Amino acid sequence: MSSVPFLDVANTVRWVRSRGAEAVIAGMTDAVEADFRRWPSFDKTPRVAAHSSEGVIELMPTSDGVAYGFKYVNGHPSNPSYGLQTVTAFGVLAEVSSGYPTFVAEMTVLTALRTAATSAMAARHLARPDSRVMAMIGTGSQAEFQALGMRAALGITSLRVWDVDPAAMEKFVRNAEPLGFEVHVASSAADAVRGADVITTCTADKQRALVLTDDMVAPGVHVNAIGGDCPGKTELDPAILHRADVFVEFEPQTRIEGEIQAVAADHPVTELWQVVTGQATGRRDADAVTVFDSVGFAVEDFAALRYAHESVAGTDLVGWLDLIADPADPKDLFGLVAGADVLSAAH
Repeated sequence: MSSVPFLDVANTVRWVRSRGAEAVIAGMTDAVEADFRRWPSFDKTPRVAAHSSEGVIELMPTSDGVAYGFKYVNGHPSNPSYGLQTVTAFGVLAEVSSGYPTFVAEMTVLTALRTAATSAMAARHLARPDSRVMAMIGTGSQAEFQALGMRAALGITSLRVWDVDPAAMEKFVRNAEPLGFEVHVASSAADAVRGADVITTCTADKQRALVLTDDMVAPGVHVNAIGGDCPGKTELDPAILHRADVFVEFEPQTRIEGEIQAVAADHPVTELWQVVTGQATGRRDADAVTVFDSVGFAVEDFAALRYAHESVAGTDLVGWLDLIADPADPKDLFGLVAGADVLSAAH
């Protein structure tokens, strides 16, 4: 059989609209956590990245020995000025035993959903359970998804937001208030974090920025740092990392790309899967500052693809790609293309 099930953008949108984005993120949060619980079963490697002055193009592979998955993704911070998305992506699942692809999907929307799901999972384990206010520094394409993830995980409905782009904040308010959020548009990043229990930083500039300074982080706050995701790009004052408990996805990758690239190579961190499985402590007490230094990892994309595949299988949301050449004789691939050559030689 040559056709492979395919979830395109239009049907991803239909799926999310029919179920509701918050419900999809909640389900994906459970799927990501389930795969973190079996973390040792996955092949893990830092993503393969091609950097340029404009941005980065990456491949993110992993396998659990039964299925193989990868995501192609770019990150180009200046794209919106040309009317283009900062991040675009697609992903593939394949059968390890044969190597045949079993599912292909757009992952521009899925990546936003899985990033929110991963943030929500981390917050479930690291934030104070009584957290009710979230500050968001950066209100670009990830922001609404992040808000829904935190509401699903912690019940947060009060948001304080700041962005250097007023249009981005207006867009966020326009989208978030009808979802039932109370939104305070702050006058600065410092204003945004005032009284916050959770702080999410998600800015796009490829630089060593100080989006969040040490004096802005009160005791007991959970910092969800998701904007620093490539070499030379950070958002946090290193002083925050020195007084916080820092949690990462896959340490070898985060050392290269995460907030911890700004501190010593032996700065202590804990991989989040160890907290999820009970092998390490997450939040020590109500006054501890926790930082989830998230750069995105292939296991999360694997979980998102798996969850999407299971959710849409057997529905009219699935399209089909004629992706695999399938000759009657598997050793006679040339036979598929030989017709004209054979006729020409005969005459």
